[in-house]
Amino acid sequence: MNILERYHAMEYGPAPEARNEADAWLASRDFAKALFIDGAWKAAANGKTFDTSEPSSGKLLAKISDAGAADIDAAVTAAAKALPKWSATSGYQRAKVLYAIGRAMQRHQRLFAVLESIDNGKPIRESRDIDVPLAIRHFIHHAGWAQTLEKDFPDHKPVGVVGQVIPWNFPLLMLAWKIAPALAAGCTVVLKPAEFTPLTAILFAEICERAGVPKGVVNIVQGGPEAGAAIVNHPGVQKIAFTGSSEVGKIIRKATAGSGKKLSLELGGKSAFVVFEDADLDSAVEGLVDGIWFNQGQVCCAGSRLLVQEGIAEAFIAKVKVRMSRLRVGSPLDKNTDIGPLVDRTQLDRVRGLIAEGAKQGAVCWQPDAALPTTGYYHLPTLATSVAPANILAQEEVFGPVLATMSFRNTEEAIELANNTRYGLAASVWSENINLALHVAPQLKAGVVWVNGTNMFDAACGFGGYRESGFGREGGREGMFEYLAAKLPVGPAIKPTAASSAQPVEQADGASIDRTAKLFIGGKQVRPDGNYSLAVATAKGKLAGEAGLGNRKDIRDAVSAARACKAWPDATTFNRSQVLYYFAENLSGRADEFAARLVELTGVTAKAAREEVDLSIERLFLYAGLTDKFEGRVHQPPARVVTLALHEPVGVVGIVAPDNQPLLGFVSLVAPALAMGNTVVAVPSERYPLLATDLYQVIEYSDIPAGAINIVTGRSAELAGVLAKHDDVDGLWVFADAETCAKAEADSIGNLKRVWTGNGRSLDWTSSEAAGEALLRRAIEVKNVWVPYGD
Repeated sequence: MNILERYHAMEYGPAPEARNEADAWLASRDFAKALFIDGAWKAAANGKTFDTSEPSSGKLLAKISDAGAADIDAAVTAAAKALPKWSATSGYQRAKVLYAIGRAMQRHQRLFAVLESIDNGKPIRESRDIDVPLAIRHFIHHAGWAQTLEKDFPDHKPVGVVGQVIPWNFPLLMLAWKIAPALAAGCTVVLKPAEFTPLTAILFAEICERAGVPKGVVNIVQGGPEAGAAIVNHPGVQKIAFTGSSEVGKIIRKATAGSGKKLSLELGGKSAFVVFEDADLDSAVEGLVDGIWFNQGQVCCAGSRLLVQEGIAEAFIAKVKVRMSRLRVGSPLDKNTDIGPLVDRTQLDRVRGLIAEGAKQGAVCWQPDAALPTTGYYHLPTLATSVAPANILAQEEVFGPVLATMSFRNTEEAIELANNTRYGLAASVWSENINLALHVAPQLKAGVVWVNGTNMFDAACGFGGYRESGFGREGGREGMFEYLAAKLPVGPAIKPTAASSAQPVEQADGASIDRTAKLFIGGKQVRPDGNYSLAVATAKGKLAGEAGLGNRKDIRDAVSAARACKAWPDATTFNRSQVLYYFAENLSGRADEFAARLVELTGVTAKAAREEVDLSIERLFLYAGLTDKFEGRVHQPPARVVTLALHEPVGVVGIVAPDNQPLLGFVSLVAPALAMGNTVVAVPSERYPLLATDLYQVIEYSDIPAGAINIVTGRSAELAGVLAKHDDVDGLWVFADAETCAKAEADSIGNLKRVWTGNGRSLDWTSSEAAGEALLRRAIEVKNVWVPYGD
């Protein structure tokens, strides 16, 4: 064959990566003592081990010590012992340790890359060029946060001992995403890698030894579900950070309910890859290859749903098929490999089963005509067409090299199809019209949106999802907050309200005309569905009035009204600001009336009552002013791209307000939620609901759109439970007794709504720490939109 013939053939010869150093490392270690606890290597207390195998061949790589509850307890004890000294260490000293870790990883990055490909099955090009460099970037980036912590995060402290559980699809990178910010914040760590992929975590522990990480600051425990459950349930752990499936995330949410543990969940996804008719189709095809077949599709943010505009659908699908036919499936250590094996036989069987079910439901599944290796857990890239929106391949996370395809006619239909999922992790939008792309991106219910690109990540930019893709962020400024605790002015424990349906109160004197306090739903005062009332007593035990006893149907109506209200979230920040100022103005005009009501109901002095009313007005003024000032950021990662970290409302927020400082507590919770564009379903103080019902008229003539604020009076515990279970509620804030708070967290798992509770404690609402950015951060989602620039 001459040179010209070779040129036209363009045949690839094998280009294997040497694995001798990795094999030598494997041979040199005693993996029966692979638990890194308190700076020492230990065997599992129960003597158990588990096997880790090579996905490309199925051959045994090592027998790894399998941690049990006793080992987890030892690791948490070591982390707790190391915590005071590490958190008190200066930011500069912590920064030096993080930098040393990053530099040591650089010196051994090829060993990390080869081990990752051997253990996980991902192509060496990906582990070498993406995973390992980005992991190093996280440690060096967070060294900077460690040194500027006090300036950038005033009034915050390390959350404490952190339990971290990571998946097998990005073993080293997920480790870096978790450990780097935790160490920068001054926390200590107990991390459990996935049992399929333990090797690079063990190598990382060796790096910690060499980099001077103090004993007990980083503890790495290998193991299976028992070890993970022990971390989640350990009382000595103050925060859980989990990346994995939505199903397990829900279990963890329920297990930690009422524990007071901070929780961040980065879960599954079913990301849309949206191609408009004016897109550069060849670029979009290459982006699609990266979006779905990167790491064999074993990516939580994989672009597994292709939505392509009708006019170009046929031509685009033809290009995709041609490109698929040229993907090389083979050894992960071959530098020419595009697709390696899936991680394990169980994952291969799962992918095959989902494809078969999708075909039964009408999908047409196409694969290129290519041979698979004779050993290992390989699967051909698969394109599913004729996919209905309800097809299992369009709704369930396959976590394999499978692309489900649908078409759309116009922009509105594209957005509707993209949001037709219970997940909300990422999306990719392709159009040469940047105006169109930036019009679509904010309307996609996803935490990350890439414009004319996909799978772009950086330590400076937050990553995380909406809906059942979890909550919390990894990376960037918002990721640092996950490992810090705000110093809120916590008060005494809240006592449960008596469960009796009637309160014995003395009859009022009858001098005034009877007032009927109704519910406030959709901008109207309405009678409760059950037509029952709740007696409200004055401080002297007389009947002050009766409030409607709201029930599940009333909450359902209120949530529907809140969901239907588009005028408030769509309003500009300036317009929302003006309305909140007007709200404060109108409340100020009736200050004497509300002060008198506070005296009557709570028994406080006239001076204290007036101070509470005045502070409520001041609080409305504060949030009116912050509405157009608590803004997102622009990140500049080391690439030709800018990342717009947009602040978006959470959505429909349920609020269960406290009895203490009933007017101020109610306003302090409702105002920040409204300021950020959320619509609200509020349950006011059960004991003093008339303060909220007196607000109806103020709300009605303050230009607040119908449905933006909905108020349902009644039993706090009962209504909190209804809000927690309602899947159209996106966020829930509860200040009630400990049992009610715990139940609200446990019942929220239906849609994994964002829940903030006082853990059974009250707050001092007069404190400046109970206002401002600390509450505004809970009222937003941060969406990172990546916009490339240049040729």
